[in-house]
Amino acid sequence: MSSPDISWSCTHFHLFRVWLAQAEGFSLSEMQGFGGDRPWSTLSTTLEPLLNHPDDAGPDLAPTQCAAMLPRLEAIIDERQQEGGDPDGELRTVDARQLVAVMKFCLDKDVELIFG
Repeated sequence: MSSPDISWSCTHFHLFRVWLAQAEGFSLSEMQGFGGDRPWSTLSTTLEPLLNHPDDAGPDLAPTQCAAMLPRLEAIIDERQQEGGDPDGELRTVDARQLVAVMKFCLDKDVELIFG
């Protein structure tokens, strides 16, 4: 069986993370590494390994990290589906579903989610 794959541009990945950060109640642009001064240590989100990640490479995500993020990603998908009506939000929801599928595969196979 081949593995699922997601291929996003750096811009697409950034916009996806902006959307996730909004769902978590903060602006990505206020964070260190994204133009702001706010340290990541001031947040409590299971999505931090994904949100605070380089655009094009960087550390891979361990299966345990994927497992920790899955419930929150699935909750965000459910929340956003109920809101509806926003084309950008609908696109990001599709993105989130793709990411969930890849993370579940990584968890099932006990392999890292590879960036790059």
